[in-house]
Amino acid sequence: MTAKKILEYIKSIGIAILIALFIRAYVVQAFKIPSGSMIPTLLIGDHLLVNKFIYGVNPPFSDKKFLILETPKRGDIVVFRYPEDPGRDFIKRVIAIEGDIIEIRNKKVFVNGVALEEPYVKYTDSYIHPRELDPRDNFGPVKVPPNKIFVMGDNRDQSYDSRFWGFVDLKDVIGKAFIIYWSWDSENQKPRLERIGKLIK
Repeated sequence: MTAKKILEYIKSIGIAILIALFIRAYVVQAFKIPSGSMIPTLLIGDHLLVNKFIYGVNPPFSDKKFLILETPKRGDIVVFRYPEDPGRDFIKRVIAIEGDIIEIRNKKVFVNGVALEEPYVKYTDSYIHPRELDPRDNFGPVKVPPNKIFVMGDNRDQSYDSRFWGFVDLKDVIGKAFIIYWSWDSENQKPRLERIGKLIK
């Protein structure tokens, strides 16, 4: 193989790597579900694709987003940088957006005084935690500040979320989860074929 051919291969591989890095940084990123906080919607071992450009892109060395197509809406399932440790990514459902008043009374969620219909929610504990114990089952009312969202896990009694550590800044939202491309059941050591290709909602 000639030196010219080798340079062409190196150039092609370099371009492919740059395109892959660009796609991962600004378009689509893979994400694996490590915990059960979103059961039954998302299971441990689900592998997702996250749409990163829908909420805007973060150029290098900038906290400001550009090319914003839309902002997170109630019901969206989003991946974001965990406010207490930005090096970790979390995934939860958006329950309230800026300006909304969020309140939880005996596990029932109210937004702007209206009880939410939440068919996606799972409860594992019938005991109601009093407000004095922790905010799991009784919270607020509080108003969501500008440029923030309030998020919760669908596995409501087993989720560490905005009830405990507060709001998520819009600049820390990485993207919107939209499809499961692979799912592995580690307990039974087999793939969950019925989940592959499932749209997330």
